[in-house]
Amino acid sequence: MRPQLDFEKCQSNPFSVLFHPSNEMSETFEAESNLEKREFELIRQSQDRPLITVKTLSNDLENLGVKKGMTLLVHSSLSSIGWVCGGAAAVVLALEQVLGDEGTLVMPTMSGDLSDPSLWKHPPVPEKWWQQIRDATPPFLPDLTPTRVMGAIPECFRKQTGTIRSNHPQVSFAARGKNAGFVAGSHSLEFSLGEGSPLARVYDLRGSVLLLGVGHANNTSMHLAEYRANYPVKRTVKSGAPVLVNGGRQWVVFEDINIDDSDFAVMGADFFRDTRLVATGDIGLAKAHIMPQRELVDYSAKWIERNRS
Repeated sequence: MRPQLDFEKCQSNPFSVLFHPSNEMSETFEAESNLEKREFELIRQSQDRPLITVKTLSNDLENLGVKKGMTLLVHSSLSSIGWVCGGAAAVVLALEQVLGDEGTLVMPTMSGDLSDPSLWKHPPVPEKWWQQIRDATPPFLPDLTPTRVMGAIPECFRKQTGTIRSNHPQVSFAARGKNAGFVAGSHSLEFSLGEGSPLARVYDLRGSVLLLGVGHANNTSMHLAEYRANYPVKRTVKSGAPVLVNGGRQWVVFEDINIDDSDFAVMGADFFRDTRLVATGDIGLAKAHIMPQRELVDYSAKWIERNRS
């Protein structure tokens, strides 16, 4: 029988049971950081199940329908999986192991903070800072610029040797594997999630989408459908970001469309109901969904034309 965690004794130090076999509480250490509290809760949630490892994750992915040679676009939440031995790196390695040498792994590595501060809402900044931010923000550098609110798995993946990150200051994607260069080697600055984006290259390759512990609100492939659909409220907007131009930093203004993910959850539910092309299963503790991206995009474009006014 696997040993159980004594939560009464480790409340003040969630790692005491890992580092002190006697389970003696340390008066000196307390679980004050949010990181410690989150990990403590993940251990609590996961303790009655087999340890989640690269091997168990690989088995779960195969059972869900991930296959060797796939092009797989992954949206993920590490915390939803439970306590993973090896953390984000273990998830990346499991995905790559199942896809094999002929497969291609793709993840969003977006950096939405490289945008016009006048549009920031969560949180906003004082108007008197706007021009200073435009003038001072460092340019997008694929190897340096961190992701923003993408989660631990994409942030880990983008740093892996051999991963290619597309050169877009706001909505980059990272890819690794057989077709990584085709997917992420080129990315249009304008109309950034449309025909010149990695999303369209995944479509060309008849790739699949994996939602790992997240819902359709995170399903960026539906944005490609927005570019392809015709609907009354669609319009062109201006965006701005700091980029390198001929080796020098510039604030560049470019055109895009007014993308909107507020109806993606409903769209995704309708796609599942109408097509039955979504396979669902568990990856660790997370609910996961895998679906063919081309069919999703084609369905979503028609759905948008019917439902957006």
